[in-house]
Amino acid sequence: MTQNERVKEIRKSLNLTLEKFGERIGVGKSTISDLENGRRSLSEHMTKSICREFCVDYIWLTTGEGEMFVESDDDIMESIDRIMMGENEFHKNLFKTFARLDEDELIALERIIDKFIEVKKEKD
Repeated sequence: MTQNERVKEIRKSLNLTLEKFGERIGVGKSTISDLENGRRSLSEHMTKSICREFCVDYIWLTTGEGEMFVESDDDIMESIDRIMMGENEFHKNLFKTFARLDEDELIALERIIDKFIEVKKEKD
């Protein structure tokens, strides 16, 4: 699937018309039509606008790898709020612990997770 086809897939999955999709990123429906049909290349500026406006993953839009959409910060905050208001003390304490880590501790944790992923890949 080409980058142009991925633009169309985004628009269709959001149930937006050419016009409505274009309005949200500041272009006309003919520009979107030209993009989707390969008559126009997607500029870096337009790529970033689409990703920002529709929470689209930049890597997916440019290469096709990964998932189409990324969670917005609002979605993540709502999930954290639900956990913190819940009754599971382990889940709440997990978030409290992460929130209290300093920069060096976060870097160390990242290294541990990277090592875990490396070992898991070797096993698989």
